[in-house]
Amino acid sequence: MAFLDHIKACNAFDPARFRPFRVAGQTVGAVAHDLVPRLLTCDGVFEADTMSIAISPRLNDFDARTEAMARVLEDLRDEGRIDGWRNEMFRVSSDFSAEPLLKMERAGAPLFGVTSYGVHVNGFVRDGQEVSMWVGRRSPTKPNYPNMLDNLCAGAIAFGMGVKETLIKEAGEEASIPESIASRARPVGAIRYCCEGDGGLRPDVLFVYDLELPADFTPAPNDGEIAEYMLWPIEKVAARVRDTFEFKFNCNLVIVDFLIRHGLISADERDFLSLAEGLHRPREAS
Repeated sequence: MAFLDHIKACNAFDPARFRPFRVAGQTVGAVAHDLVPRLLTCDGVFEADTMSIAISPRLNDFDARTEAMARVLEDLRDEGRIDGWRNEMFRVSSDFSAEPLLKMERAGAPLFGVTSYGVHVNGFVRDGQEVSMWVGRRSPTKPNYPNMLDNLCAGAIAFGMGVKETLIKEAGEEASIPESIASRARPVGAIRYCCEGDGGLRPDVLFVYDLELPADFTPAPNDGEIAEYMLWPIEKVAARVRDTFEFKFNCNLVIVDFLIRHGLISADERDFLSLAEGLHRPREAS
């Protein structure tokens, strides 16, 4: 194995299987060709040609699109096409800074290849020149990726929430980190990847933060998402990422990014350029 295997795994999909999904003339996702006939049975919601599928222009405002999509997703859930309904809404737009065109249930977003935005936090401690990282182990009862290793805290950005607001919320809920400490986290960039998963396509964006924690502070599981936290020397973390798939799939990218930025993967490392570029330039389905 090698670090690069995680970049490849997080960008594994066949673009030929998908067509662009458009709303109000803007491309906001991608839908598998074999789902299109089913969507076209949703009376008055979608239109399609051989190149793309779109929400009908008759649904010409945010509320109308949101209501129509809610009905579609509920039907798809009842048919067993959507698992893990979360009652959490995602924004749908052409870009994070663009005005949302509708909102939709998080669990249904992959079926439409809608970009998911999330926050991941590297929690670390310094002792002189030595760096250690807090590693979480996910709960064995979690429906997705149980028992796998994880970052200090992470979470999807729900509709109406900001990036830093989400960070502070997740830090408190997952790791019992008070806002006075969580607010010290530094934004250090964003990671992009695009892979098949959850029944469709996941073109995800992760806003990455570094949080240097006090040596006398110990994160503690709070909401049941994480079963335990472990403080590992960074060399152990790097080896576990390089040699295994024990971390939840996207956490590997967040840690590789940390290792590069902190000089723990040098420019002389084999595949360095592929690693650095692969964290930020995934292929697209459209």
